[in-house]
Amino acid sequence: MPRFYAPEKLAPGAHVRLPDNAAVHASRALRMKVGDAAVLFNGDGNDYPCELTFMSKSEVSARVKAVSVNHSESPLHITLIQAISSGDRMDFTIQKAVELGVNRIQPVSSQRSVVKLSGERAEKRREHWQNVVISACEQCGRAVIPSVMPTLSLPQWLAQTQTGALRLLLSPDAAQNLSDLPRPSAPIQLLIGAEGGLTQEEVRLATDHDFIPIRLGKRILRTETAALTAIASLQILWGDFN
Repeated sequence: MPRFYAPEKLAPGAHVRLPDNAAVHASRALRMKVGDAAVLFNGDGNDYPCELTFMSKSEVSARVKAVSVNHSESPLHITLIQAISSGDRMDFTIQKAVELGVNRIQPVSSQRSVVKLSGERAEKRREHWQNVVISACEQCGRAVIPSVMPTLSLPQWLAQTQTGALRLLLSPDAAQNLSDLPRPSAPIQLLIGAEGGLTQEEVRLATDHDFIPIRLGKRILRTETAALTAIASLQILWGDFN
């Protein structure tokens, strides 16, 4: 069933015009027709089955027929603190992290981040990443949309956030495995370095702010592999993969 994000109040009987990108996808890519069924969502945790009522190449409208609670959210509340990586790696990491169930994404600039963002460029990139999140939610069936927060340096983010979460960072030199930790009752914050990982200075700074170094196996993982492997491991141990 095709799913489309519609950022407005939805209710049975409402007539909705799909956003431009969703309309183009429905009409040109999926070649849908008037009368076809789809599902709308606006981020409130519900699904809204609908029927398409009007179609052109650039405009699509639908009538909401019902509302149902979406049960696809993980019992874990995971924030991914991802050092900005280059090329398509960041997009890939964000897309797959959403599919794996993260609730929030905090991009940070680290000493080994190749890409440096600030000002208007940083905000445009954040908007792009938020659209990546929305597309991932359409594909994977989620009805709650994770937020992509404004980019900060790692020291800035550490200085302005409070403890209370289980804070984890990946390090091949860590003394313990993820499976050595007890099941958490608090939210989880997962810190992942960019290409080349975190520097020793950054690791010390993070551990001073209650981050626990853990390792995943004996091999050094690329930044995108590390994030996704860690999230999947969290879901297997304590989440809805169990």
